[in-house]
Amino acid sequence: MKEKIIGIAMANGADLVGFAPADRFDKDDAIFKIMPETKTVIGLAFRVLRGIYRGIEEGSTYYQYTTMAVENMEETIMPMAQMKVAMMIEQEGYTALPQRRHQQIMAQEDGMNPEVAYDAIYRGRTAEVQMDFLDAAVKCGLGEKGFYRTLLTDEFGPMVRYCFILTDAELPASEMIAPHLCDNCGKCAKGCPGKAIGADGRVDDWQCAVYYNGANGTKNPFMPPEAFADLDNRLEIIAGEAKVSPETAKKILDKIYFYPPAQHAYQCSICGRACDMECYVHLEEKGVLTKKFKTPFRKREPWQFDVKDFE
Repeated sequence: MKEKIIGIAMANGADLVGFAPADRFDKDDAIFKIMPETKTVIGLAFRVLRGIYRGIEEGSTYYQYTTMAVENMEETIMPMAQMKVAMMIEQEGYTALPQRRHQQIMAQEDGMNPEVAYDAIYRGRTAEVQMDFLDAAVKCGLGEKGFYRTLLTDEFGPMVRYCFILTDAELPASEMIAPHLCDNCGKCAKGCPGKAIGADGRVDDWQCAVYYNGANGTKNPFMPPEAFADLDNRLEIIAGEAKVSPETAKKILDKIYFYPPAQHAYQCSICGRACDMECYVHLEEKGVLTKKFKTPFRKREPWQFDVKDFE
């Protein structure tokens, strides 16, 4: 049955499949609140095409990342693979409960998901239990936890998205991966255009949202010279030096009309998850990724504009 699951998942777009037995999770873990009879957590990981990042790396095209690497992955490709696997499990007489991120529901009153519009998020929804996706991915053996709380895989580095299926079927476990990729180099933090990653690797989601959406003019080819004209610290914002609160972040986000959003409330990413790109470049240069390409991802010095262009 395990091999059938792997075959169906990969035939429907998954690149990595892992299995975590229930005893790898604490008794009070969210998976048991969602489905108390859970015996196995099945993790499915999907590569984000390396080529999708190229437009942002070159400053030439941006919508492909948001539409193809975020929206279509989360709304079409990943759910289809989950459903196909879950249907096979239920055909065998077991229960299968797909778990995908709900991008717009948060238990925290001040929570933020940088990938979606801030006014499309439903906050304080404590009745809706969501599992810890990163923790589950590690326990399923999909990869290791990186410095900035992301999943790093041997094949694709951080360029993956993932989802899960909870089932009452007992399936052989995958081995967990001993950490060996992340060397805490900090290049993810240095690469962030808004300094959203702290010294401890924690990400300020509101800070991230502002610069994910393109508030740093030195890395945004769509920003007009007069951007944020009515904000006193506009040059600080444009340089990526402003420290934002949820309140100031909303004011900045309300003025970001540089590029249209996708559907399902997904905001267009101007940074293209620069943290992931810098991490990937570092891992590729170290030669530790098992998926090899004929040319390096970073072919030339990264481009940027001058803050003086906005004075």
